[in-house]
Amino acid sequence: MPTSTSEAKTRHQETTPSDPTATKSAVADLALNHGFDAVGFTDPGLSAAAREGLKGFLEAGYHGDMGWLATRACERASPDALWPAAKSVIVLGKSYAPSTIPDPAQTDRHRGVISVYAQGADYHDVIKRNLKAFARALVARFGGEVKVFVDTAPVMEKPLGEAAGLGWQGKHTNLVSRRFGSWLFLAEIFTTLALPADTPEPDHCGRCRRCLDACPTQAFPAPHRLDARRCISYLTIEHKGHIAREFRVAIGNRIYGCDDCLAVCPWNKFAQASQELRFAPRPDVANPPLAEFVSLDDAGFRKRFAGSPIKRIGRDRFVRNVLIAIGNSGDPGLATNARALLNDASPLVRAMAVWALARLLPETEFAELYSTLEAIEADETVLGEWRWAREVSRNATPP
Repeated sequence: MPTSTSEAKTRHQETTPSDPTATKSAVADLALNHGFDAVGFTDPGLSAAAREGLKGFLEAGYHGDMGWLATRACERASPDALWPAAKSVIVLGKSYAPSTIPDPAQTDRHRGVISVYAQGADYHDVIKRNLKAFARALVARFGGEVKVFVDTAPVMEKPLGEAAGLGWQGKHTNLVSRRFGSWLFLAEIFTTLALPADTPEPDHCGRCRRCLDACPTQAFPAPHRLDARRCISYLTIEHKGHIAREFRVAIGNRIYGCDDCLAVCPWNKFAQASQELRFAPRPDVANPPLAEFVSLDDAGFRKRFAGSPIKRIGRDRFVRNVLIAIGNSGDPGLATNARALLNDASPLVRAMAVWALARLLPETEFAELYSTLEAIEADETVLGEWRWAREVSRNATPP
């Protein structure tokens, strides 16, 4: 996701308590007063296990298209190298827990499913506003220098969150909190203030493996290991190309992200709905009709998702996802919507329109389309989709 960092510096240190423990307590109160739900403190370093985990993840190629994870891997693995002057890291959490836990069954196939975190305002904007205000207040009261980070910079947020006592990395690799379940956005402030570190949160997963078993695409080769190339969130958000056929049926009607491994976590029963109104689902985004979203052009897409994290993937990738959901809907009535995109300017869109129609139309009707449009298609990837779909549609519904 786009990097959002800022830096604030000061030489003032007017009211700093002489006791570091008292300073830490006052800083925590200040963070909570600036809209955060959880705060913890740790040293600017990572455990050997976290560093080895990152190395293994990258060496296995599990990061897929996310080359930015490898580009600054040394800094990512060593927060103290990112800013050598830092003496402490303040890790902050803000809950986005939904009022109702998402249902992994996704039963209404005429509607798309959007991940909980993306149904409201863009969390980068919301948290950045809180974070900058807190940083200014922190510096004004306690002095020192700070650098603030929201989500992206080369910072391994989840290991830092675990080290700071906010939660632990579950078997699905996401941070789990005893108070907030699986629904915490994270942010960090690196500071030159020396603040006592908190005790790391131990792992409370036990023998539970619900998150691993819930994954529709089997993206977990082992507990605590994620192959992002198989993850629906990665495929529908980060992946810029055509989505491999082996994953399309499993994607179902998820058109932006996936919450399945988060939703089944038993610790969610302790999480109360987020009090942040800006994270509340937008009526025009939550659980939308597929027929409505598939017809969006670029201007319509940008207008519809202004202020939403969905906007960053662009119209073509989004419509690609919607067409996969249409292909999985089982509703021949949606074939008209897919057919209208066979001449779309984007090969991503045309290819998935072909796949959707191969699943929705009778074999004879699809054969007629093939004979008409295959001959004029110029993109080799889309041509391959036509030919593959034509072959499998002769005998059965394609996977």
